[in-house]
Amino acid sequence: MSRHAVVLGAGMVGVGIAWHLQQRGFQVTLVDRRQPGQETSFGNAGIIQREAVKPYPFPRDLKTLLSVLPNRRVDIRYRTGGMLKAVSPLLSYWRHSASRRYAQIVPEYASLIQLCLETHAPMIEAAHAKHLVRRQGWLEIYRTPEKLAKRVKEAEEARERFAVQFQVLNRAGLLAKEPDLGEDIIGAIHWLDAWTVADPGALVAAYAASFVANGGRIVQSDIRSVSQQSEQWRVTTADEDIDADDVAVAMGPWAGEWLKGLGYHFPTFVKHGYHMHYATQSPARLHYWLMDAEVGYLLAPMNAGVRLTTGAELDRLESPSDEHQLSDAENVARRIFPLAERRDAAAWKGARPCLPDMKPVIGPAPRHAGLWLAFGHGHQGFTLGPATGYLLADMMEGKTPAIDMRPFRAERF
Repeated sequence: MSRHAVVLGAGMVGVGIAWHLQQRGFQVTLVDRRQPGQETSFGNAGIIQREAVKPYPFPRDLKTLLSVLPNRRVDIRYRTGGMLKAVSPLLSYWRHSASRRYAQIVPEYASLIQLCLETHAPMIEAAHAKHLVRRQGWLEIYRTPEKLAKRVKEAEEARERFAVQFQVLNRAGLLAKEPDLGEDIIGAIHWLDAWTVADPGALVAAYAASFVANGGRIVQSDIRSVSQQSEQWRVTTADEDIDADDVAVAMGPWAGEWLKGLGYHFPTFVKHGYHMHYATQSPARLHYWLMDAEVGYLLAPMNAGVRLTTGAELDRLESPSDEHQLSDAENVARRIFPLAERRDAAAWKGARPCLPDMKPVIGPAPRHAGLWLAFGHGHQGFTLGPATGYLLADMMEGKTPAIDMRPFRAERF
């Protein structure tokens, strides 16, 4: 008989794991309190970021740190209570962002990113989801020649080391692609490898529907407990008990707290993000995903309208919403593109699950046979969900994964 695995969490990571385990012949049950793709995976920028071979480090230079302190930047905000609660993991994040350590982390992180397109592709095909995906890349726009030139040097390094493809656009070349941009924008980098998704939540739902069509089971219910019963596991939900040979924890920002009940204490913290959809002033139209790199927000032509997504807000997981960061980003965005009225009654808020060394945990739990971990993907859970599923399925089958998984082991904490 095939092994039965329960996957906890139905975001992009959890669905990616469930889908790939099913492809290997596992009987799989996917459990979440909400429908697939309705938490963090719902509200992101919708980019499968093949170019994102470097994780986001903690600012280290004094000028940037001083600019963050007044708490008015668009790209990063903080709340004092949340910072104090997460002081230990944030200090560790700062240490891992030092140049020497960060240089070691980059190739490890890039090894995951380099698998993103080839692992999304079969899932897109199986889910009949090509209509949601555009393969035209995205634009990183700039106001100043000096900052654009600096970023071009970084892009050239990424091309040499990690085969990232890009094109540099002057203002004329950029206007040929986006004729409605404001006068302040002087050029851009066109990242050519990335795929963009017009409805991120719908893509996760399509992957989950493909999983169900092939015999997978989804249980929508609150998870009450996870316990080991001799050589098996029992997941107790509000509606039923589910017994399994293996349990994979892919609960995103909630994973750290849940794993404390099994004796694991990971230094997790979250970066909140907000989004809002807008109409456009006729006849303007946004054709590409645009990141305003010097300010720190993104505009995306989604099915629901132009989605504005903010940078990071450091705070507690369950803190109430604060739309000031979104409003400040909107004020800047209106000066570079003719946004019209808001289309949502309130801003959406989500939480990116983060670990101090900027890498996820992917692999077996150190002290429990049959318990598998996959969380802490930071800004790139949407990009890395299928790759994580592919690699974890290899490990659960006892195969040698396509890349070295030692940098992602749980024992490093």
